[in-house]
Amino acid sequence: MKYPDMFRVKPGSEVKLSQMDTSSTADDRDKVGAQEEVMSLRGRLAELQELMYAECRRSLLIVLQAMDAGGKDGTVNHVISSMNPQGVTVQPFKVPSAEEMAHDYLWRVHKVTPAKGRVVVFNRSHYEDVLVVRVHGLVPRGVWSKRYDEINAFEKHLSDNGTHIVKFFLHVDKKEQLRRFKDRLEDSTKHWKIAESDYTERELWDEYQKAYEDAISRCSTEYAPWYVIPANHKWFRNLAISHVLVRTLESLAMQFPPPSVDIQEIRRLYQAAAQESA
Repeated sequence: MKYPDMFRVKPGSEVKLSQMDTSSTADDRDKVGAQEEVMSLRGRLAELQELMYAECRRSLLIVLQAMDAGGKDGTVNHVISSMNPQGVTVQPFKVPSAEEMAHDYLWRVHKVTPAKGRVVVFNRSHYEDVLVVRVHGLVPRGVWSKRYDEINAFEKHLSDNGTHIVKFFLHVDKKEQLRRFKDRLEDSTKHWKIAESDYTERELWDEYQKAYEDAISRCSTEYAPWYVIPANHKWFRNLAISHVLVRTLESLAMQFPPPSVDIQEIRRLYQAAAQESA
């Protein structure tokens, strides 16, 4: 399947989001066929996540970034939810607390990275410290400009210690974002998601696009690649991300661990119990 390679940002390449089609469906497949394929991929994801949990030798970190209404929650609901919640955590990142502000910016991130055998999904992430912090001038340029190298070093450290990292930018255009804002206004069950900041941040669209371009260009590496996913069509977003995750996990060649007990002895005990209850 070509999706993983199609959307992966090669290390050292310069990303221009304005030149990437947010409505792409790659091979022009239809929505119904894609949804059927996603269901099959969900089953495979569940199998692979169980294998990672059982093997307990490495972990998976999934980073989701997007503009407001870009589809982070939808990705969790339609792709990640196929995995067993015993082995998966979704970790949101909101405005830092007083305790978090008293530490370096990666402190709150490192402590919630996945343990061996587990999957963690970052809904927003450490990249906020080169995105919103940059756009709003919360720290000087001389501070945030150093963070790309620091983030690369942090992710290399995680990778060297058994954490596999995949990062997705869910790429929607400004018109599609406004359409989704309208959907929220018209659906009372989504009113809780509405915030004035949706519109004030929208005024900074171009600044955010530039910040994302720099973050993706400078921090897509062999050990922690970025994928720019066309996300105007939610069904295609789900399909592309599912393919990337399945291919990533399959590439690990994971194996179930050997039994920790004598299987023949357990068979004997089972047979004895079955005879007793007959």
